[in-house]
Amino acid sequence: MCGIVGYVGRRDVTELLLSGLYRLEYRGYDSAGIAVQAAGMNQPRVLRCSGRINALKALIEEAPPAIPPGTPCVGIGHTRWATHGAPTTANAHPHVSPDGTFAIVHNGIIDNYAKLKKRLQEKEHEFRSETDSEVIAHLVEECYEGDLRSALAATVEQLDGTYGIVLISSRQPDTIVAARNGSPIVVGVCENETIIASDVSAIVQYTQKAMFLDD
Repeated sequence: MCGIVGYVGRRDVTELLLSGLYRLEYRGYDSAGIAVQAAGMNQPRVLRCSGRINALKALIEEAPPAIPPGTPCVGIGHTRWATHGAPTTANAHPHVSPDGTFAIVHNGIIDNYAKLKKRLQEKEHEFRSETDSEVIAHLVEECYEGDLRSALAATVEQLDGTYGIVLISSRQPDTIVAARNGSPIVVGVCENETIIASDVSAIVQYTQKAMFLDD
């Protein structure tokens, strides 16, 4: 069980992600991280660490992402309860693709990750973590042909198991994409912005209009 939050809009994205993660910390407290993206950034800025949300907050305060106030941006955050791999910084989410342009957070268990990882390694993909989740970022890069939604759709067709996934990319810095199978994802719709989370508690302070995704 892990906590996920995602955002697209013009708010202070790091502040919103941290607020959501604090509300989701009961879902996992082994490690935490965020990735944020705005136009002009070559790849998502990723900050992550082992430990609880306070450790992540301190890390962000030391090196805050340089996004001017009011700039359109996207971001994802994650608080982890370790299943595959120890509670280390290397295993913390978000995970990024080999080229660094895609970042994902994942809640669930990918049952066939070992088979997928082996196939990707045979194509010379290098993995940086012990997690099952990292294969998702690698598959998204492999499946991307110009459309982020299509890349995630092609990726989840290859996954066996449970997942709530949220994806961002520097290739489409105004877009956030989510998918689920067995793991909860709720979408909070606001005026000119959207918040995604694994639990409605992370979005109720911003909107009362929420939609729970089907598998």
